[in-house]
Amino acid sequence: MNTTAQSDTTSKVAIVTGASRGIGQAIANRLAADGFAVVVNYAGNAAQAQTTVDGIVAAGGTAVAIQGDVSQPEDVSRLFSSARDTYGRIDVVVNSAGVMPTTPIAEASLDEFDRVIATNLRGTFLVLAQAAKHLGEGGRIIALSTSVIAKSFPGYGPYIASKAGVEGLVHVLANELRGRGITVNAIAPGPVATELFLNGKTQQQIEQIAAQAPLQRVGRPSEIAAAASFLAGPDGAWVNSQVLRVNGGFA
Repeated sequence: MNTTAQSDTTSKVAIVTGASRGIGQAIANRLAADGFAVVVNYAGNAAQAQTTVDGIVAAGGTAVAIQGDVSQPEDVSRLFSSARDTYGRIDVVVNSAGVMPTTPIAEASLDEFDRVIATNLRGTFLVLAQAAKHLGEGGRIIALSTSVIAKSFPGYGPYIASKAGVEGLVHVLANELRGRGITVNAIAPGPVATELFLNGKTQQQIEQIAAQAPLQRVGRPSEIAAAASFLAGPDGAWVNSQVLRVNGGFA
């Protein structure tokens, strides 16, 4: 574990899973700028996670990198207990960890299907379960879904199945936390210029996808982070059990 500025008196603390790159990294940066001490979770790339932490600290924020595979119960439990040990509390949890391979619905794709479900759906279940256990009054839970659910593109079967499940979990958990003053929401980005989206696509494919939104471009990670900032901040207090589709009209 690499830490900076440990304190039991930190005002508010956010855990962001999958925060070593892409949308997760942008959310970690934005929440740090909003004044949260941020737990930068990563699965395997310690160097990139530390780069995220270093960037937050250089900008005047507070952050710590904690390793953990969201598909593993022991890792997720350790992530939350380490966050509490480091900062004394947990106020916001953003589950951004995910994978997006494209593969057809075919028997030969079963291993890829299992991998996507393990990270995207099982991982969300485990993170939400720990968040429900650790958060108190005023807590915010945010899961990442996808706007591609509405498109049903060939090859996206496992990914869409996993994210549709994520949205279902969000609505159920919001009801299970009735009376505790904790909001549970999802953000469903459209195409965003991240490594996860761009990997394996030609420039022509990217342009074709971008053209489907009325705004005729792909999103920026910072725009998804802005939505997370809203849901995690004071202005998002009355938003609960919702899926916020941040997609430029893509779907």
